[in-house]
Amino acid sequence: MTDPAAHPSAAVRPRLPADLDACVAVLALVHEHSGYPVDWPARPAAWLTPPALLAAWTAELDGRVVGHAALCAAEEGDAAAAAWSSRPGRPAPAVVSRLYVSPAARGHGIGAALLERAVGAARARGLHPVLDVVAADPAAAFYERLGWQALGGVVQQWGPGRSVLLNCYAAPPADRPAAAS
Repeated sequence: MTDPAAHPSAAVRPRLPADLDACVAVLALVHEHSGYPVDWPARPAAWLTPPALLAAWTAELDGRVVGHAALCAAEEGDAAAAAWSSRPGRPAPAVVSRLYVSPAARGHGIGAALLERAVGAARARGLHPVLDVVAADPAAAFYERLGWQALGGVVQQWGPGRSVLLNCYAAPPADRPAAAS
C-alpha cells in the first residue's frame, strides 16, 4: 500500500453536505463488493450522518469521492467504547465509524489516511479512538496492520434471533506511532 501523499491527486478533506450523494454511491459499490455495511441502510445518507456524529471526511482521488470516515461520540451500545471504558483511568472514547474506500481506489493508502484524520480529530478533543468490526470482515487485518490493539470480541443482537460477533479495537497510544500501512 502506498502513502496517499505519494499519489498527487489523493486528498482527505472534511465532508460537505454536497458530498453525501457521492458518498452513498461509493458505499453502494463497497456493499456490493465487500459486504459493508452488512445490512444496507434504508436511508444511506442518514446512516452516514448519525446523531452522535462529531466529524466526517471524504477522500478524493483524481477529483472523485472514493472514501469516507466518520467520528462519533460514544453512545450506549457501542461495543468498542464499552470495552475501552471497562478499565478505569482511560480517557473517554470516540468511535471511528463508517470508514470505507471504493474497491477501485484501494491500494493508495486512502483508508489509512482517513483513519489517521479521524484519530487526529479524536485526540484533538481529548478522546481515545476506538472501533468495532464484524469478526468475519477482513478489514480487521487492516486495523491490526496499523497497530490498533484488540480489546476483545463482543456478541451483539442485531434483531430477533440474529447474533453478530464484533471485534473491538483501540488506536495505538498517541506516543507510539502507528505501523506503516
